[in-house]
Amino acid sequence: MMIRLKRAFFELRGLFVLLLLLPETVGADELNGANTAWILTSTALVLFMTLPGLALFYGGLARTKNVLSIMMQCFAIAGIASLLWLIVGYSMAFTEGNGFVGGLSNALFANIQEGTLSGDIPESLFALFQMTFAIITPALIVGGFAERMKFSAVLLFSAIWLIVVYAPVTHWVWGGGWLQEKGLLDFAGGTVVHVTCGVGALVAAIVLGPRRGFPTTAMPPHNMTMVFTGAGMLWVGWFGFNGGSALAANGDAAMAMLVTHISASAGAMMWMLCEWIKFKKPTMLGAVTGMVGGLGTITPASGFVGPGGALVIGLIAGFVCFNAVIFIKHKLKIDDSLDVFPVHGVGGIIGTFMAGIFASTSLGVFSGQGFAENIHSMSEQLGVQITGILATAAYTGIATFIILKAVGALVGGLRVTRDEETEGLDISSHEERGYDL
Repeated sequence: MMIRLKRAFFELRGLFVLLLLLPETVGADELNGANTAWILTSTALVLFMTLPGLALFYGGLARTKNVLSIMMQCFAIAGIASLLWLIVGYSMAFTEGNGFVGGLSNALFANIQEGTLSGDIPESLFALFQMTFAIITPALIVGGFAERMKFSAVLLFSAIWLIVVYAPVTHWVWGGGWLQEKGLLDFAGGTVVHVTCGVGALVAAIVLGPRRGFPTTAMPPHNMTMVFTGAGMLWVGWFGFNGGSALAANGDAAMAMLVTHISASAGAMMWMLCEWIKFKKPTMLGAVTGMVGGLGTITPASGFVGPGGALVIGLIAGFVCFNAVIFIKHKLKIDDSLDVFPVHGVGGIIGTFMAGIFASTSLGVFSGQGFAENIHSMSEQLGVQITGILATAAYTGIATFIILKAVGALVGGLRVTRDEETEGLDISSHEERGYDL
């Protein structure tokens, strides 16, 4: 009898201890160590996508005489975007304001202290994670005007574009703005990142005009080994880009990573197949470009679709983006030098639209996690998705055009001179060479 009483006593004592600890482990306003560790890792992965991933990818795609200028632009944009995000960008994107843009109460991270939380992670970490998105988006636009834009114009354009375009659109979609209220599904940046950078790059390519010799002179990548290395870094970093956007170490993050990988694989294989059929030989350039297309396309849908939907999205991305590159460069003769719009812009549009389909829970093996809370049918969700795509593209296109014209007036023209372009921007802009052979 005494043994039973002692056992009951110890069981009750253990239950009492658990009850005391319960508020500390599940409280909504308590820091979650596991989630914090995952977002710390994701933040590093997303920065890794730009430096050195995108810099190597773009640098390898450029010609030998411009490799350092491309890498310098990516590096400098990372610095200036970080400072602007600190000064005003984060506040404009994520501070309470109106439906169009946030306020300035968090300028210079004024209200962020060591113990300040955003959900159950430090707000300083959330702001830093979002900073890495603000870095890569204008850096992606570099591919639209590569090898012909003044370095001063690149810096000024990127700075203004971040404040005028990126921060407001981020607020629309993720910061409590009008598209978020409508129920737009954009998990990790289909509109915020890919539509904005794609449209921005297309407008820049049109405003600046083509490189000297385009399209009659062949301008192949100078270093495919570098391209492959950068592409591999982008693939790995994208797990932080999409998986980290769950802002937690949970099933949503795991599924986002899974569908990201499936779509990237499907995009690469579809692009390779299209190239094989059309040009008789598959190329490394085609495979990695298809992979990037698959990654960009799954980005807005990654938190809402399942593996079956990701497979379809990736296959569609590879096929459509492949043909978009041919149409933009060979039919329209637009020198979007590194194919930013046909890969990222078109991919972001497709992915944002397809999220409205494959988020449905009634598609069998292709079902996703459901529509937005305030939306009850696929047609309604698709209407919101199309609204988000059109609004983002229109605003970005108009604003980018105005910014480019203003920057051109301020720095005495956007383009380098004919002689400087012929010599290459490595020497003419930076007095350095990528290779000293």
